[in-house]
Amino acid sequence: MQRTKFGEMACSIARTLDVIGEPWSPLILRDVWVGMTRFDQLQADLGISRKVLTERLAHLVDQGVLERRPYDRRPRYEYHLTAKGAELVDLLMVMAGWGDRWLAGAAA
Repeated sequence: MQRTKFGEMACSIARTLDVIGEPWSPLILRDVWVGMTRFDQLQADLGISRKVLTERLAHLVDQGVLERRPYDRRPRYEYHLTAKGAELVDLLMVMAGWGDRWLAGAAA
C-alpha cells in the first residue's frame, strides 16, 4: 500500500504532518528537547528499533527540524533542535496539554 504524500497537499496541517506525523517523530523531538541528544539515549528511552530510529532521525534532519553535531572522533553525533524544530515544541506542548485534559488517567 502506498503512503499518502501529505507534503504535496495545499494545506499547512497536511504539510506539518508530512514532517512530524509519523508516531515516533514527536516522541523523538520530546526527548531531544529534554536533553537526550545521543542516539543510544533516544533508543534506550523509546525502546524503538535502531533501524526505525535511524530513519526517523534522518528524516527530521532532512526536514531541517534537527541538526547533527559530531561529539567524538568516531562518526558519532548528537541531535539538536534547529530554530524550526524548537518552534515545534510549542505544538508538542499543546498536544501534551490536550492529552493531560482528555486522556490522563492512571498509569498503565
